[in-house]
Amino acid sequence: MQPSDGKQQKIIPIKPVAAESNSDQETVSLYAAQKKIYPRSISGFFARWRWVMVFLTQLVFYGLPWIEWGQRQMVLFDLGARRFYIFGLVLYPQDFIYLTGLLIISALSLFLFTAVAGRLWCGFSCPQTVYTEIFMWIEHKVEGDRSARVRLDNSGWTFEKIWKKSLKQFLWVAIAAWTGFTFVGYFVPIRELGSELMALQGSWQLFWVGFYGFATYGNAGFLREQVCKYMCPYARFQSAMFDKDTLIVTYDTARGEKRGPRNKTVDYKAKGLGDCIDCTLCVQVCPVGIDIRNGLQYECIGCGLCVDACDTVMDKMGYAKGLVRFSTQNGVAQGWSQSQIMRRVFRPRVLVYSAILISLCVAMLVSLVMRTPLKVDVVRDRAALSRIVAGGKLENIYRLQIMNATEASQRYRISAHGLDGLEVASETEVQIDAAQSRWVPVRLQIPYGSMPSGSHPFYFDIQTVNGDAQLTEKSVFLVPR
Repeated sequence: MQPSDGKQQKIIPIKPVAAESNSDQETVSLYAAQKKIYPRSISGFFARWRWVMVFLTQLVFYGLPWIEWGQRQMVLFDLGARRFYIFGLVLYPQDFIYLTGLLIISALSLFLFTAVAGRLWCGFSCPQTVYTEIFMWIEHKVEGDRSARVRLDNSGWTFEKIWKKSLKQFLWVAIAAWTGFTFVGYFVPIRELGSELMALQGSWQLFWVGFYGFATYGNAGFLREQVCKYMCPYARFQSAMFDKDTLIVTYDTARGEKRGPRNKTVDYKAKGLGDCIDCTLCVQVCPVGIDIRNGLQYECIGCGLCVDACDTVMDKMGYAKGLVRFSTQNGVAQGWSQSQIMRRVFRPRVLVYSAILISLCVAMLVSLVMRTPLKVDVVRDRAALSRIVAGGKLENIYRLQIMNATEASQRYRISAHGLDGLEVASETEVQIDAAQSRWVPVRLQIPYGSMPSGSHPFYFDIQTVNGDAQLTEKSVFLVPR
């Protein structure tokens, strides 16, 4: 066949390429049953810090609802009364801006800590991590160490297995129930809540105690690492906050490979082996069951237990610690010292996060210190927008919700300004109890004909009789045609 340009076309036959067999390939079913993880107990620097955080977080969580502040619970989010008591502060729903600020500060803190040192929150302070650690400690004390738990689960239902499993479940349920009770105690006065539950009263309180207790029991007792892997969104987007200068748990591949068991007295380097003896202890202590030697994985919660395990093995073998350590990708690749790594940790991104976070914290603190312990909402009386009363006066009626945000009873004086001849024709002083609110009807009058028709802005002035707090609220006075 001749092409159109007259040149001879050369046809090259293509031979079929046989598919190469790969013995390393493995077929993984998406619906395979999840194997139970039996983490091994380990002691070390990071393991101790995890328990320090367990004690601190649970001391705060379980202890705060029982501390009194004056005549009330020190920390109480009373949803029924719409009052939020935090130490000496009394907050109302109108103070929602502070919750917004707290959420923004929490988000920026998450970004900052993740950029600096990865998943510190997940590994040391997350409630899922903390309660899983507590439940696993109970499991270890009742059923034994890792090998004993494996044997117990694989054995038949003997008397020993029944009583150990029953005792473990009882302790789990007790802790979960107490956790649910404490959680609800932040929203209902905890002493009253205890009395109601003992009398089997308060259906909603009982429901939420059971709900939160069941969630704690299920998540910490059975789901465990599944929550971190599949339910927690943080594991999915953490990579967007990591970079090559983020401190993460790393395995020094150049030093550790080639892996292999060996005798302590053998010259392993002459055999081409690295420092890793392939004992898999780093895998056995991992609460999510990953092998950190395969690189950073999204399941890793940065708890550092594999670091403790590897350092223990390195000590026994007489090798230098740090085969598995907290470092950065750049630090491992370039062989940097600890001081070089730390200098790169405080990079522009981290400094910007820090500056914004400090600014927000200072602004929120100043706002709380300068906050006026008085809230006022002004609502017009829609039943009578404007009317003429005796004495040739034009009257508008308002309803003022005055909220006392202090711990003492206060007497408030009501006045108004902004219009010629404007005066308060109703009660000008009201008494409001501590941390309470009250709707107060207020009648304002101006001389008839003193203002043209339309709406005219003016201001309410509400202040304590002793002058400690004062607030001004804008409203309008309606003059009919």
